[in-house]
This record gives sequence, C-alpha cells and structure tokens, in this order.
Amino acid sequence: MAACNNQKEVHKITVNTRQPVLPVLANKEKNKVLAIRFNIPEDSVPGEVRVKSFTFGFKGTTQTDDIAEALVLYASEDDFSRASLFGSVTDIGPRAKVTGEQYLDSGEHYFWLAVRLKGTPDLLHKIGAQLTHVGLDDKNEILEIAQEPSKPQRIGIAVRQKHDDGADTYRIPGLATTNKGALIAVYDVRYNNSADLQEDIDVGMSRSTDGGQTWENMKIIMDMKEYGGRPQDENGIGDPAVLVDRKTNTIWVAALWLSGNKGKRAWNASKPGMTPEETGQFVLVKSEDDGLTWSDPINITPQIKDPDWQLFFNGPGSGITMKDGTLVFAAQYKDKDKVPYSTIIYSRDGGKTWHVGTGAKSDTTEAQVVELSDGSLMLNMRDNRNHQGRKDSLNGRSVAITRDMGKTWAEHPTSRKALQESTCMASIIEVDVAGKNSVLFFSNPDSRAARDHITIKASIDDGMSWPQENQLEIYEENTYGYSCLTQVDKDHAGILYEGRGDLYFQKIPIEDIFSGL
Repeated sequence: MAACNNQKEVHKITVNTRQPVLPVLANKEKNKVLAIRFNIPEDSVPGEVRVKSFTFGFKGTTQTDDIAEALVLYASEDDFSRASLFGSVTDIGPRAKVTGEQYLDSGEHYFWLAVRLKGTPDLLHKIGAQLTHVGLDDKNEILEIAQEPSKPQRIGIAVRQKHDDGADTYRIPGLATTNKGALIAVYDVRYNNSADLQEDIDVGMSRSTDGGQTWENMKIIMDMKEYGGRPQDENGIGDPAVLVDRKTNTIWVAALWLSGNKGKRAWNASKPGMTPEETGQFVLVKSEDDGLTWSDPINITPQIKDPDWQLFFNGPGSGITMKDGTLVFAAQYKDKDKVPYSTIIYSRDGGKTWHVGTGAKSDTTEAQVVELSDGSLMLNMRDNRNHQGRKDSLNGRSVAITRDMGKTWAEHPTSRKALQESTCMASIIEVDVAGKNSVLFFSNPDSRAARDHITIKASIDDGMSWPQENQLEIYEENTYGYSCLTQVDKDHAGILYEGRGDLYFQKIPIEDIFSGL
C-alpha cells in the first residue's frame, strides 16, 4: 500500500472486494470471481484518477493451471452485463497482473475479475482470488483494500447454453443416476424463444458416464414433429421428468405434449377431453440400454386422465422407485373448475400400466415425491398462494404425506413453514449417506423475494427439520430458478439447475452439504 506523500494533495480512494457465491463454469467465456468497487472522493477532479493495473493473488485456488485467462472488466454502474474490457492476461501463476487504463470520476465505479477455464477442470476443484495491489497515477493512493469474507468458488460446467445447437433457450432440468452410474439429464429445448408451451419445444437429453465431468452430445428424445398436419410450433412437448427403475434399469421420461393452440399457453389452452385436439397429453419414452437409445412416444393419457380435467401432466424434475419396486412420478392436474392440484401417478408392473392418486392440496402445481423411512410418500409442492416479495412465514413449500398411494393425504407439520420459496419448482431426493438414516436433500431458490440464492439443504429426520448448518448455497444471483438433484455416488451429489437460458451442473461432496463449506 502506497505511503502518504504529505508534500502534495492526494485523494484517498477506498476499494471493496468480494468473491461471489457462483460457480466458475467450464464452457463459459467470462466467469465472475471477484467484484471490485471503487469509491472516489467527491472533491476529485473529473478524469483525474487513472487506474493502470490490478494485481491478484489466487489463494484458495486448487490449481492455477485450471485458469486459461484472467480478465478485468469495468462499468460505471453495478452491471456485469454492460462491462467493457479493461485488460487481460493468460500468464497465470500464484499472482497475475492485468494492465490497462481507466479514468474515474467521483463516486462509485465497478470492476470485475473474471476468468475463463482451460477445458473442463476437475469439478471438485475451486477458484479463490484476492486483489493485492492497484496501480494508480502518482496523484492518488488507495486508502484501503477491504475484502469481504468469502469462500473459494466451485468449478461447474455449463451443460447447455443459450443458442447451443440453434436453440434460443434451455429450461426445466431433470436429472437421475442409472444403476450403472450414468447421469441422465433431460430438459426443454426451446428453439424460438424462452416461452412455455405452446411453442416449438422438444425434450433433449445429455448423458455423462464419468460423474458429470464430461457430457455426450445432446440427443432429442421427444419430438412430436408435425402431428395432425400442424407445424412444430403447434406440437411442442416439454416439462420433462426422469425416473430410473431400480429393478430393471429402464429409464423413463415423462413430459407434456400439446397439439394445436398456436400462440396460447398450455396451462390455459388445454380443455376437458381426452384427444390431442382437445387436451394436453401425458407422454412417456423409455430407454432399456442405459440411455443410448429411446423408444417412440408412449401416450398414457387414456389410462390416467379424468376427461373432466382441463389438463394433466407430470411434475418436472425426477421420479422415484419405491423400495417395493413401485415407480412413482409427481403429477399435477387442473380440475373442471380450473383449480390445480398436485398428485402422483404410479406403476406396480414396471411401467406397463399406470394409476393416479387424488389431489393432495388445492392451488398446488409442480411437485416432487420422495419415499420416507416408514414407506410413506412425501409430496413437496409449489404453492400458488405464495407471492414473490411476501415476507411472512407462510410463503413456503406445501408438504403432504400419503400412506395409501395417493388415495388420501395428510398435511405435514412443516407445510408452508420449513422451506421458503418465491413460487418456483424445487427438487427433493432421498440419499444414502454412511452413518445416517433417512437423509433427504432439497434444493430451490432459498428466498421469498426472488428466484435467487439456490441452496441445497439436508434433513436427517424425514423432513421434519432442515438445520441451518446443513445448508449449502451454490448460486446467489437471480435465475429462472428450477433445479434437480441426484446422488452421483456414495460421496457426491449432483445438481442440474437453470441460469437464464442455460443449464449448469455441479458435483458436490456430500460432506460439504452437512458442513456448509
């Protein structure tokens, strides 16, 4: 830090830095790793302060060779998307110096250190960064560089990004681990824009056989083409969920197909009836070779939909195989009075025939299901009574229990109290953790105000409590908010979640979720 020169007037400049809670993503050109805020005194002459360089340390970085390039970006307001390049460097060691030139007027100014990764580093590696020196002209000095307490950022991978393979947006993640250890990711491929059905949407699938480190090329596994002579944008299919039959390793994917109704939203366009011309269709595909090839669409609407219902389809994310072999997907329907209900569908014969439960609670929609230690099923539901910005304790997930495969439901004691939300999809899974019985993992945007602060939480008492010490935030900024969890192996969890048109995957040590590290 420069010494004060008492023979000339100098401006005392304060600098605050913070490492955000965000992943550093392979396949992304610019990943934020350090936010830098300058405060220039009001008595500064416009344009008199000139920044010439930044020097950074990388304490907490697992391996600096993971970094291909370090970039410094600048904006006059706190908006990374509007930032311009100050300078960059590719020679990354224990320290890196980035040079450039930026004149600053009085007030606040914003710089960011961003990095581009070299290929796909080990997903268990981390990136730490610190600002150690700022080079200014000789008329100014830094009074203080203050770095907020922070943790090194985890490395992740952008499995799908906006405009990959000609698609405008990727949304609605589902994720499961097969009996052979492959990860199966499913999602909406939204070709024209980010809008929900009805639109030109197919279900895409990405597969990884090395725990998420690398992913095979995307396959389209559900495409209703030009059914009925109607174009692709009138035969969209989406909102997928994936389920692995633990007895046979057959992989099932469920989705909603809507035919016709150009330019209308499926939620409102679908009407009572059973045919594709009348109502949305509940469709499955399956793979019997660990995700390499997939069946033609299997329409189970005639088996499970009440003709009076306006709409019936799955809850997006993942389904489960119960300990007795029963296959279960969460589902949702809108009754003849247009009131939505969460429920389940299930099969006791390996997917040949399917049955549907009753509604667990009115005004609930996207749900996920998990089997508890006593064999009952817990349905964790998005509740439309919630509102973004609402602050009271009832702005949370609804939870119900069934002991008779959805014939009857009982409200859980934690319902709308334990897991806050901002009206969004969420994920819940049961995991096998050595030394612990009946462990549940849950993920969603941990906020009542917005779809931000995506957090993984753990419960060791069948969802009765979700202690603060068993919570791990992974993405602090606002996103589309949907996520899906899986157990990758005995030591790691995986999560696939939405950015803003992208889908990100992270592999998390299970012990980190219990320690919050």
